[in-house]
Amino acid sequence: MKKMIWKPIVLFLLFVCTLPLQAQEKYEAPELSDPDSWSVVLFPDPQTYVKFSRNQGILDLMTAWTAENVEKLNVGFVMCTGDMVEQNNLLNPDGKYVNVSSPKQWEAVSKAFGRFDGRVPYIVTTGNHDFGILSAENRRTHFDDYFTPDKNLLNAKILRDVGLTEEGVPTLRNATYEYTTPQGKKILILVLEFAPRDAAIEWAKGIVAQDKYKEHEVFLLTHSYMNSDNERFVKEGYKVEDANYGAAIWEKLIQPASNIRLVFAGHIGAPNEPKKHIGFRTDLNVAGKKVTQMVFNAQALGGGWHGNGGDGWLRILEFLPDGKTVKVKTFSPLFAISPSTQHLAWRREACDEFTFMID
Repeated sequence: MKKMIWKPIVLFLLFVCTLPLQAQEKYEAPELSDPDSWSVVLFPDPQTYVKFSRNQGILDLMTAWTAENVEKLNVGFVMCTGDMVEQNNLLNPDGKYVNVSSPKQWEAVSKAFGRFDGRVPYIVTTGNHDFGILSAENRRTHFDDYFTPDKNLLNAKILRDVGLTEEGVPTLRNATYEYTTPQGKKILILVLEFAPRDAAIEWAKGIVAQDKYKEHEVFLLTHSYMNSDNERFVKEGYKVEDANYGAAIWEKLIQPASNIRLVFAGHIGAPNEPKKHIGFRTDLNVAGKKVTQMVFNAQALGGGWHGNGGDGWLRILEFLPDGKTVKVKTFSPLFAISPSTQHLAWRREACDEFTFMID
């Protein structure tokens, strides 16, 4: 009698325990939908990865995975949205909210991205945390010491224009890079410093207006641009003066230009809320062409502002050979590394996996 009672119970428990496995979709590693496509891998703000020694390995994993997949995904270049460190010049970390000094943070992020040296160009911008002591109290930064024009020879090969700091020194805080797609289209990647000064905006306007770049598609990479409600920032509460935020960057530079077609930024977030880390909008420029503006970050996912740094999330942008179609996917090498977590490696919501068109 007992055997007859227990047998259906055991079968029921086995059925219930296998339900999650049956519900999980089969993991598929990232790949191009068209073998003639090329791609960009977009890194969000790395700051929370480097401010804790325990998190630095996650950033290393992300860069290692990307380096291993350069050929498979035909990666043209890597981009990063800034806030390379949590504090630019903190020498006495409290051990609780940050346990790595600023020099060690800069060394860690430089080493992680150094995995791309000789493998693929990587184009990064500066965020508010990359200036001052804690966050943009002034415009002094160690960025220039760790991200130099000759650090990666592949960067040096595509570097075209270099802007000046407020002290008149040329650095990569404001710079352009030129990339030719497999189909022969010319791309100019324009990097602007955090909350760019009027002089930086004027420099950028002059660059994109040059005859040699008029037929290029310009990708603008900056740090602070818009919030998760897709509203461009008018003002933020940082101490730096002579600063332009999203609305001013649009009005002074992007909208009047006929060739800026894509804008990338980071900066925003809220603890464990993916949708608070992203933004997306499309507007027309002076030439009537669509300008796609994308914000992608992840720094407060995986445990909040002092969590694991962002659960390893990256964005993969596949540019199809028609020169118009761009497929966006959001992927985590951290979750993908183990079969027990591979079912978490993709974010599938419409705001994380979508297609847009370039005119």
